[in-house]
Amino acid sequence: MVVLVALFTIGVGLVLLVQYHGEQMQARLEKEAKQEQLSKANQKQQFIKKMVPYAQKLQTDYHVLPSITLAQAILESDWGKSTLAADYHNYFGIKGDDPANTKEMTTKEYLNGQWITTTARFRVYDDYQASMLDHVLLFAKGTTWNPNQYQHVIAATDYQQAANALKQDGYATDPDYPAKLIEIVKTYQLNQYDQ
Repeated sequence: MVVLVALFTIGVGLVLLVQYHGEQMQARLEKEAKQEQLSKANQKQQFIKKMVPYAQKLQTDYHVLPSITLAQAILESDWGKSTLAADYHNYFGIKGDDPANTKEMTTKEYLNGQWITTTARFRVYDDYQASMLDHVLLFAKGTTWNPNQYQHVIAATDYQQAANALKQDGYATDPDYPAKLIEIVKTYQLNQYDQ
């Protein structure tokens, strides 16, 4: 009987010990997850903070809203983490055709109602500011075949108009592109940087 009581006590003790360690492990995992979330949120804020001053200067010079520039950079470059952004400083997926200053990469395009994977040449830049400048110059000067192509983007007075103008003026193939940009602007309150 004493042996059974002792075994029972040891068994209960082990169960309690395992439960205690399980709770500690769970608490530690939750703490690490919270720290990772805070770290990611901080990285996102640093990304925005880095780009805001130049985006505002470009608005003064070329009339492209910083909220749109920032939202496009976030969406197109995955917060500067895409290969195109990290290795080649191309934050906007700007294409080119000169092999001397482009890199061939695969991309997804929305054509004829479906997503397809294709290969395209993308411009390579010395830094993120060169990419930002090229991006707004595209809007300000248009394309070689239509210098007024992005007139609605330039004329927009708020980020919602500008996001919808990007689709209207033929900037992106993704039919959800304006909605994605608007959501990013709202989530991170990027319109506070518009002057």
